[in-house]
Amino acid sequence: MKTIIKLYVPLLLSGLILISGCTKDFEKINTDPVSVGQEQYNPNYLLSTAQLTYTGSTDFAYETWRGNLIYSATMMQGMSSVISYWAGDKYMLNEGYTAAYWEKAYPDQVKYAVDLVEFTRGKAQYNNVYQMGRIWKALIFERLTDLYGDIPYFDAGKGYYSSILYPKYDAQQAIYTDLLKEVDEASTALNASADVVNGDLIFAGDVAKWKRFGNSLMLRMAMRLTKADATLAQTYITKAVGKTMTSDGDNAFFKHDANGGRVTQNRNAQVLLGDGGQENFYTRWSNTFINYLKTNNDPRLSKVAVTKLYLTDVTKAQNPAYITTASVQKGMPNGKDLSGIAGRDVRQDASYTDFTDYSSPNPGMLKRDGNTFILTYAETELMWAEAAQRFNIGGSAAAHYNAGVTSAMTFLSQYDANMAVNASDAAVYLGAHPYVAANGLEMISMQYWAHTITMLDFYETWSNWRRTGLPALVPIVYPNTNTGGSIPRRFPYPLAEGVSNAANYKVASAAVPGGDKLVGRVWWDK
Repeated sequence: MKTIIKLYVPLLLSGLILISGCTKDFEKINTDPVSVGQEQYNPNYLLSTAQLTYTGSTDFAYETWRGNLIYSATMMQGMSSVISYWAGDKYMLNEGYTAAYWEKAYPDQVKYAVDLVEFTRGKAQYNNVYQMGRIWKALIFERLTDLYGDIPYFDAGKGYYSSILYPKYDAQQAIYTDLLKEVDEASTALNASADVVNGDLIFAGDVAKWKRFGNSLMLRMAMRLTKADATLAQTYITKAVGKTMTSDGDNAFFKHDANGGRVTQNRNAQVLLGDGGQENFYTRWSNTFINYLKTNNDPRLSKVAVTKLYLTDVTKAQNPAYITTASVQKGMPNGKDLSGIAGRDVRQDASYTDFTDYSSPNPGMLKRDGNTFILTYAETELMWAEAAQRFNIGGSAAAHYNAGVTSAMTFLSQYDANMAVNASDAAVYLGAHPYVAANGLEMISMQYWAHTITMLDFYETWSNWRRTGLPALVPIVYPNTNTGGSIPRRFPYPLAEGVSNAANYKVASAAVPGGDKLVGRVWWDK
């Protein structure tokens, strides 16, 4: 020990002499001219990253494949698959798949949104990007809590800022109360005269559109609480009156880039084009969805569905002569497989003629550089129709319904110009299917279900169905489901949480109404 001190003291003294001799130029000499510190860092990059990753993981659409498609799409009978690992189609529990969204959302979405909000908090020069970050963070957490219920929220993503490495699970009721407050405050605080936001890949920094987006998101969040806390719901619904999206031009969508590989390409497209399996051939539109469009002579049918797109399962080349004719479209029944067992094998179903006769999504919906839709004017107008019907807030239910249905048809042009439905065709449809107040909530929910399916946002389809109970989907019949034959209500918590955040996980898991399983319920699901 004495030897170490004898060596250390002279070195320390010599160091002090050197320091005193170069103090004058210390900062200049010790500043890396090419490094980036907090003074130079542009928080707009965090917004761009958070927006991209909200559309799905850069890791081969990991949670999009599992959460949005394998589970949500099939449980809601928007799509159907006979691929064995598509567990959602049979109400089977694959704990790795139901955990996928949680496992990707916290590191890939929450992290960047929280960093953005914390970095820009209290800095006037970043007012707008800060407010946009708050709105985007709320968007991320809304989906997370909708899928799982109570989740880490107030402390999530703050390990660097607060040293909280084991965040507690917050009650969904408290989460939603804060989400509504955050979006309301942030939308109000956006200022067209403040900083120009150049990292926005959704609205290119358009503050007016962000305000309408924020208020539309607030409306959606408030509507989620119609059965759990009607008073709070009505408070925020009223705040949104006159401030939400006004046309398809306000639709929030992310335009992907085909040149960046899996990182930047459309997530739904990667999966449904068969990049990782045979989803292109063995996953089709559900007969529930196709029959709804067909029965009602809906003009969307010939735009979103095609037959003969893939002529064989040994190649992923598309047939350019695919068929869009509405009369020949046919959905595949849910809850089927290729087992060869009577009653289960789709090839023995009465609907079966040939696999190529089942309808696939129109190729225009699955372009690698296509759009991921996040929130639309059609959703907003249908929610206003429900608010008017349910609470007498926001105007005429019929007028909002007509606007919502029209937009749910015309927005398809934002996928591809060849998918456009004219407003005149929508008017003909509405003339044949006028709004009837006595059946209003059912009509609105049916249209919301159909629209979010065409958005390929099956997470939202599932959430709104759980809230409303509409449409009245008939559960599939399949042996040994994990739900007793009922449609799942939530995703169980990831088993990994029992190791990485054991104490908090144990408390949250024990508190789930109905149990921490597929049949458990989140707070607002009454």
